[in-house]
Amino acid sequence: MPVPLLERITADTLQPESADVVIIGAGIAGVSAALNLAEAGLKVVVCEKGLVGAEQSSRNWGWVRQMGRDQAELPLTMRSLKLWRQLDAKYGIDTGFRETGITYVARTRAEERELTDWSKIGGAANLNSRVLGPAELEALLPGIAPRFRMGLYTADDGRAEPGKAAPAIARAAQKLGATFLENCAVRGIETTAGRVSSVVTEHGTIRTSATIVAAGAWSRLFLGNMGLNFPQLKVLGTAARVEDVANVPTMPVGGGDFAFRETLDGAFYVALRNYNIAPLTPDHFRLFLDYLPVLMKSWRELNLRLTGLFFSELKVPRSWSLNEETPFEKMRILDPAPHMPFNIRALTTLRTAFPNFAPARITHNWAGIIDTTPDAVPAIGPIEQVPGLHIASGFSGHGFGIGPGAGELIAEIVRGVKPAVDPKPFRFDRFGKTQSPKLQVAA
Repeated sequence: MPVPLLERITADTLQPESADVVIIGAGIAGVSAALNLAEAGLKVVVCEKGLVGAEQSSRNWGWVRQMGRDQAELPLTMRSLKLWRQLDAKYGIDTGFRETGITYVARTRAEERELTDWSKIGGAANLNSRVLGPAELEALLPGIAPRFRMGLYTADDGRAEPGKAAPAIARAAQKLGATFLENCAVRGIETTAGRVSSVVTEHGTIRTSATIVAAGAWSRLFLGNMGLNFPQLKVLGTAARVEDVANVPTMPVGGGDFAFRETLDGAFYVALRNYNIAPLTPDHFRLFLDYLPVLMKSWRELNLRLTGLFFSELKVPRSWSLNEETPFEKMRILDPAPHMPFNIRALTTLRTAFPNFAPARITHNWAGIIDTTPDAVPAIGPIEQVPGLHIASGFSGHGFGIGPGAGELIAEIVRGVKPAVDPKPFRFDRFGKTQSPKLQVAA
C-alpha cells in the first residue's frame, strides 16, 4: 500500500491577477512562508503543480529534531522547534506535534565517537541534550536490547505527522487571506527592467514583485530554465509503517541501521537510517565536482545506482518558453517506488535492537525524493542576479523539522525585516558559479 493518507485542503479556484508575493511549491517550507507573509498582511498566492504537501513533506519520517544537525543549521533548527511548539495552539490547527524527546543509540565505537563529538556541538549551543550510559538507556527506552554502548538524548525534540502538518499550516494561512492553487504549475518568471514583475502559470499571469522558489526537488530544473545553476541532486528515501507493536518507546529512536517513530494512532514509521539510494541522473555528471567532497566523506551511506531514472531525466527538457507545456505539468507528483529491501532490513535490525518489534507487520511502504545540496545545508534567501527572486530549497532531508523556521526566515527576508536567525549560512551565492540569467521580459 502507498504512503499513509495525506490530508487535503480545499484549494482556491480563482487565480488572482496580482499578489505581493507568489510562492512556487506548497511543501512544508512554502506553506510556512505563506503563513508568515499572510500574517504580516501581505497578499500571498501559493502555486502548487500537484497537491499541497504531496511530495517529500508528507513522505518523511516525521522527526522534529535539533540533535545531530549541521552546526551552521542549528540556530535555525532551534528556532523552528520553538515555532512547532506554538503552531497548533496559536492557529487552532493539528499538525500532530508532540514534544517527546529523541534518542540516538550507539552500538559501535565509531557510532559512539559520532554521538560524543556531536554532544559537544549541542553543549556549546546550550541544547538540552545529555549522554546516557547503558543503564540509563535501559531505564529511558523500555525493551532495548543490552547491546548498546551509549546514547544521546535530547528531551525537547519531538515528532509530528507528515500527512497532517503541511495541509494544516496551509489552512491556517488561508484563514489569514493566502490563496492556494493546486494543479497549477508555474512555467516561469517575467521581469521588467531586470526585476521580477510577474509569474506565468499554466492558467495565466500573476503580477508580482516578489517570488519564492520552494519547489523541493524541482527547484534546480525551474531555475535552470532561467539560466541559474542551483546545485541540487536527488536521493531516494524509503520508509514503512508497521502495526501490532507494544511495550516499546514512544519517542523517536535512531541507531546506526534503524530508526522508528510512533504515530498518533499507535503505529510506527520505520526506516533504515544512514542508508540512502542515489539514482544516477545526468545531473550527477554535470555536478560531479560540486559533490565530490561529500561523496568522499559519505560514500558508505550512499548507494549509487543506474536506473531508468537516468534515461527518463535525459529526455526531460531543460529549457522551454512560457507559452508551452512544461515538465511540471507532465509530472504533477513525484511518487517513486519504495526500495523494499531497505524496509525489510530496517525491521530486521529493529527487532534485534528492540525485541518487542518481533510481531510487527508492515502495512504500508513508500518512498520520496530528497533534494540535497553539496554541503547538505539549504539555500534560503535572495537570488541576487534577479531582484525579487528568492529561494527556500535544498533541505537535504531536514526540511520537515526545519520547515516552520525556514518559512519564517524567508518571509522575513522578503519583507525586509531583521531575521530571527542569521541568514548568512543559507545564502544562495555560497555555491559560486554566478551566471547571467536568461530573463523573460514582460510585454
